[in-house]
Amino acid sequence: MKIAKGFVRRAVGDSYMVVPVGMRTQDIPGVIALSETGDFIWRKLENGATEEELVDALLAEYDVDRQRAEAGVRGFVAELADKGWLED
Repeated sequence: MKIAKGFVRRAVGDSYMVVPVGMRTQDIPGVIALSETGDFIWRKLENGATEEELVDALLAEYDVDRQRAEAGVRGFVAELADKGWLED
């Protein structure tokens, strides 16, 4: 899966945000704020990571157990998919 077209991700200081561009601005007013972990996952999704790859990346980068990483990835990916922000 991959982040759909129409988004630009930016880091500004210690903040992370996604800005909709083009036609996406009609559906999404303003910017989308991401946590550090959300930004980490978003960047992996920009490159077409699978859920399993996302979990493995979180385990390598953060001090988190597998169960919590899996739950976090499932929730984040489900939210993006529900909003139509992912493509296969």
